[in-house]
Amino acid sequence: MATDELSSKLSRRLLIEEGAEEAVAVDGQEQENGSEEKSTTANADSELGAKLMRRGELNEGQGEHCQPSTKVFNPYTEFKEFSRKQIKDMEKLFKTYDAGKDNYIDLMELKLMMEKLEAPQTHLGLKNMIKEVDEDLDNKLSFREFLLIFRKAAAGELAEDSGLGVLARLSEIDVSTEGVKGAKTFFEAKVQAINESSRFEAEIRQEQEVKKKQAEDQKQRRAAFKELQSAFK
Repeated sequence: MATDELSSKLSRRLLIEEGAEEAVAVDGQEQENGSEEKSTTANADSELGAKLMRRGELNEGQGEHCQPSTKVFNPYTEFKEFSRKQIKDMEKLFKTYDAGKDNYIDLMELKLMMEKLEAPQTHLGLKNMIKEVDEDLDNKLSFREFLLIFRKAAAGELAEDSGLGVLARLSEIDVSTEGVKGAKTFFEAKVQAINESSRFEAEIRQEQEVKKKQAEDQKQRRAAFKELQSAFK
């Protein structure tokens, strides 16, 4: 079979050389291949030219460098409602259950955490817990998202019987050493801190009003003194 095919090809080549047959198909294929090669080369040249032009613009200050965001998460400035000790306690709790030491609590680590807290959850329940605070949709909890649990709990945004509500309640942050006047749990301390913050703001407003009244009294005394001076001239 292979011998017959080879013989046929040799016979055809002899006919082409003798001019008895035109090599249309072969020439057409070669032209097509040449056209494809030229097109590929043109595309490569165009892409290279665009890159060189972009680099030239950047060097001349005409273009802008697109750099990834370098914003660093600072829990102390973003979660100002918590004391430094509370945040450190939450970070310690977070790291305790971050078994992979990758700065995330994944589904299995959350499962272990809830079991340790004696409040085991179903697989669906665990997924819903993560979903409720998973802002970047990576199906795991970062430390910032972990802090969001306690922020939501303090704001009363979590149902008491929800997975996250149970987690926050069983992971009470003891702030009794913070001097919060007898507060023994995170929630009691939060309510008391809000009350004290409101009182503090009221005191500031009162001080500002007193200073304003003193400034007005001083202005009136100066005006009265000037009138008295003008009367003796």
